[in-house]
Amino acid sequence: MLENFEISLPVLAMTGGIILFLVALRTILQQSANQTEHTLAVGRPQDQRLALAPLAFPIIVPPYGIAAVIVFTTLAGDRQAEGFIVAAIVLLILLLDWLAMTFADTILKWVGTSLQVLAVVLGVTQAALGLQIILHSLSLIEW
Repeated sequence: MLENFEISLPVLAMTGGIILFLVALRTILQQSANQTEHTLAVGRPQDQRLALAPLAFPIIVPPYGIAAVIVFTTLAGDRQAEGFIVAAIVLLILLLDWLAMTFADTILKWVGTSLQVLAVVLGVTQAALGLQIILHSLSLIEW
């Protein structure tokens, strides 16, 4: 498919980096907006939706997750070892998602606030990773 549309690997990687960056930026800004909205609503019971931010408990198969898997699988190319590593990472993430969803109530009782902080830190890290992929891809593109 990449050959038919004449899409180079650096351009594909840059597209994945842009998607990763935009999703992280949207998540960070959404958390900030939710925090402000929640602070303004005085007297409302504590809302657990803040703890269930997309970075704390991600949706199992988001479109940007599929895009990331496609990019990493394509970058692995015909090298089987790298392909198996990508598959193992995907399976590990699915297992961790399942465990987190299964024990969500217990996890939230013990570390709910810490998960909010971790979500922001991971969001900033994800944005930085997206920018790093974009910059690396730009260095690989032959002008």
